[in-house]
Amino acid sequence: MASARTLEELHAIIRRLRFALESSDIGVWEHNLATDEIRWDPQMHALYQTGQSGEVIDPRHWTHSIHPDDHDKAIADFHAAVTARGAYSSDFRIILPSGDIRHIRSRAHYFDEDGPPVMLGAEWDITADVQLTRQLAEQKAIAEDRARALEESRRQIAYAAEHDYLTGLPNRRSLDQEFQRLCLSTLRRLAILHIDIDNFKQINDSFGHAGGDAVLAATAANIATEVPARSFSARIGGDEFVVLIPDFQSEAAVQAIADGIVRRQKNGARYGDKPIRTSVSIGVAWTVDGAIASLLADSDIALYAAKRAGRGRAEVFSAAMRAGIRRERQLAEQFKIGLERGEIVPFYQVQVDACTRRIVAMEALARWQHPDLGLLAPAAFMPMVERAGLAGQLDAAMLDAVLNDRRRWQALDLAVPRLSVNISAIRLNDPNLIAELEARAPEPETLSFELLETIFLDEIESDTVATLDRLKQMHIDLEVDDFGSGHASIVGLVKLKPDRLKIDRRLVMPVTDSAEQSSLVESIIGIARALNIEVIAEGVETEAHATLLTRIGCHILQGYAISRPAPAEDIIALLNAGRA
Repeated sequence: MASARTLEELHAIIRRLRFALESSDIGVWEHNLATDEIRWDPQMHALYQTGQSGEVIDPRHWTHSIHPDDHDKAIADFHAAVTARGAYSSDFRIILPSGDIRHIRSRAHYFDEDGPPVMLGAEWDITADVQLTRQLAEQKAIAEDRARALEESRRQIAYAAEHDYLTGLPNRRSLDQEFQRLCLSTLRRLAILHIDIDNFKQINDSFGHAGGDAVLAATAANIATEVPARSFSARIGGDEFVVLIPDFQSEAAVQAIADGIVRRQKNGARYGDKPIRTSVSIGVAWTVDGAIASLLADSDIALYAAKRAGRGRAEVFSAAMRAGIRRERQLAEQFKIGLERGEIVPFYQVQVDACTRRIVAMEALARWQHPDLGLLAPAAFMPMVERAGLAGQLDAAMLDAVLNDRRRWQALDLAVPRLSVNISAIRLNDPNLIAELEARAPEPETLSFELLETIFLDEIESDTVATLDRLKQMHIDLEVDDFGSGHASIVGLVKLKPDRLKIDRRLVMPVTDSAEQSSLVESIIGIARALNIEVIAEGVETEAHATLLTRIGCHILQGYAISRPAPAEDIIALLNAGRA
C-alpha cells in the first residue's frame, strides 16, 4: 500500500509539474551528451513552432533555428557549460518558420549521477521583456537627452545673460559682478579702461547696423589683442567697452595698453569689401592702494575728457577732471534754468549785399545773459550744450525769441529783412519740429535755417530729407553753414539744393594775403553759381576783404567789417537806415 500510495503521489506531482510548465509556457529539453540525442517536450515544439510532437528531435533543428548573429555565442555558451560540467545560461534570438524573430532565454544544468551525462534545461520566450526593456532604455535615453538639452539650454541662457551676443565678451551684468568681487577682495592694484567708439551712430547711418556690428567685432578683437591675459574685458552696451586689469605692472604699462588699442583701432574695420575708418576714445583710471570703488566713475570722467580733447585718444583720470565735470554739470543745470527764464537771447549780425551794401538778412547768434557771470558768448556754453544734449532746446528757444523780435520790429513799421537761425541735427530730427513751426506760422520767405556743420550732407537720412522738403514747402530757406570745413560736399549740395551756402571764415580770412586761398574761394563761388546757390562770406574783417570778395563774385558779406553782433534793441537804428 505504501508503494502504491507513493506512486500515486509521484503521478500527482508529475501532473502538477506538467500543468505548471504548460501554464507558464516554459519548454523543457534534455540533451544526452553521450549519444547527442535531444528530447523536447510539447512546449518546446510550441516555442519553436516546429509543427511536430515527438520527443526526440534532430540536433540541427535547434542550431538552425538560432539567429545567425546569435548562433556562435549560443553554441559557445553551451559548450562552455558542458566543459565546466556546470550551469548553462544563454539568451539568444530564434527565427520561426513564419519568419518572426523571438527572444529566448535558455537555462540548464549538467547531470551525470544516475547514468550518462545530460544537460537538462528549460527555455521560455522573453520577447515581451526584451521589448519592454528596450522601450524603457529608449525612454531613459530620451529622458537623458532631454535632461542634457535642458541643462544645455540653461547653460546657454546663463551664458547669454552674462555675455554679449555679438562679441562674446561678458556684458554689463558680468562686469558689475566682477567689479563687486574685486571691491570685496584684498586687491591693491587695479586699472580700468573705459572705451567708446567715436561717431558710432554715423557709422551705423552710413553702413547700416551690419557695418556697425563689423566695427564692434573688430574693436573687441583689438582690445583682446592688446590687453593682458589676466584682464577682464566686457562690452557694457552700445559702443562701450570696459577692461579691468588687476595687478598691473606699472602705470606706464597701462598707458601703453590704452595707446595700443587707440593705435590699432585706427587701422579701421572691413564690412564686406568696404573699409570703415574708425577710432576710439579711452578713459583710464587706476589705483595702487586698494581704493577700487570709485574707479568706474573715474574712468568715465576720463573718457569724457578724452572726447572733449578731440576723440581718438586716451586720457588718464585726474582730480581736476572731476572738478571740471562737476562745473560743467552745474553749468548745464543753470542753462536749463536759463532757458526757462528767457536768459538765452539772440544777438543779430547783419548780412549785406556785396554790391550795394544794403542789409538783406540778419543772423541770430545765441548769447546767455547769465545772472552771475554776465553776458556769455557761445564759446563759453555751446560745447556744454552739445555734450549735454540741449542743442534742440536751445534752437527752439532761439526761434521763439527771433520770431518775437520780428513781430516787435514790424509793429514799429520797420522793414525787417530775412532772419537766419541755426538748426542742429537734433532739432532737425525732432518729430515735433514741423508741427511747432506750423503753430508759429512764420511768414513765407522771411526765415532761413542754417544747417550746422555737424549735419553730414552726404548721408542724410530719409526722415531728415522729408523734413527738409517740408521746410522748403513752407518757404523757409535752407543755408549750409561753414562750407569748406570738410562736412559738406558738392554731392551733398546737389542732393540738398540749399538756397545759399556760407563759406567758412577760415577760408575767407586769408584771401587778402594768399592768391592760392583767393583762387580757392573763387572756385567755391563758381561751383555755387553753377548750382544757382547764393554765396555768403563770413569772417569779413576788413574793407579789403569786402572789396576782394565782391570782385570775385560773392553775393552777401558778413563780418566785423560790416557789423558786430548786437542785441535786438540796437538793431532798430540799422533797420531804420537800411545799411550797416
